[in-house]
Amino acid sequence: MKRLTETKLILVVRATRLADLRARFATKSQAKFYVTRLGGDFADYEREDEAYQKAITRAQQTLSTLGRVQLVQRVFLPNFVFGPEDIVVTLGQDGLVANTLKYLNGQPLIGVNPDPKRWDGKLLPFRIEDLEKVTREVLRSGRSYRDVTMAEAKLNTGLSLCAVNDLFIGMKSHGSARYRIAMGKAAEDHSSSGIIVSTGLGSTGWFKSLMTGAAAVAAASGQARGATPQDITFPWESDHLFFTVREPFPSNTTGTALVFGKVTPREPLTIESRMGEGGVIFSDGIEQDFLEFNSGSLATVSLAGRKGRLVV
Repeated sequence: MKRLTETKLILVVRATRLADLRARFATKSQAKFYVTRLGGDFADYEREDEAYQKAITRAQQTLSTLGRVQLVQRVFLPNFVFGPEDIVVTLGQDGLVANTLKYLNGQPLIGVNPDPKRWDGKLLPFRIEDLEKVTREVLRSGRSYRDVTMAEAKLNTGLSLCAVNDLFIGMKSHGSARYRIAMGKAAEDHSSSGIIVSTGLGSTGWFKSLMTGAAAVAAASGQARGATPQDITFPWESDHLFFTVREPFPSNTTGTALVFGKVTPREPLTIESRMGEGGVIFSDGIEQDFLEFNSGSLATVSLAGRKGRLVV
């Protein structure tokens, strides 16, 4: 079959709930026993898996007529090397789009919803039946893109980690984290359950949850009127980030003045770890992909030097 182009088309997929259970219990029958014993609907796991496998097959068939197709599982993304001319297609939920974007450097990403009846997919504007048309248009530069600002944490060891939605800085256990935080001329020692640094794309997720909860607590306690969720989201392309300190604890040696603020290229956030062990920095909710952040580590958090490109 003659291809339209020799451009490599990377199809990123993920494991379904059923696939994860099979890996855990070795067989489908053992997985079924586990789910049904706990009162779960195993048939729903099967329906989800069947729909997803059909979507993968259809996507591969469609893309193979247009270019060279390579299938990549999400777990291999941290070690996968994308070519500068690659076109990337993600087939999964919104989280897969975010997980993939942070490993790209300007390559266009097409987010495809494999099961619209199951997933809303705010970052998945396309369906399987749209894939051929959209990919052809991307190949001839006939589609629009939307830039996505990313956050980046750089350590004094030379290591770094990018985030499409948010960075978490704290203890791996989400317990009490000790560190010194600084921005501009302000600095103080903290004891908290960690710091969340959010992008515009992530402002509708963890950031929104944190801010809405804080406003609700303030309102319920009579301290202030709560803000509505619309007050706190900001555009994907924004040239700034926001940081929020979770559950800061005031004491004789720790403060609570520097717990929220805007991060810009001119005014980055710096955090010095005071944790003997268990300190981590991870991004976009993927705790397995992390940087160690223990005593002696200094992190500088600001906007990443590159942006994601989502096809719209």
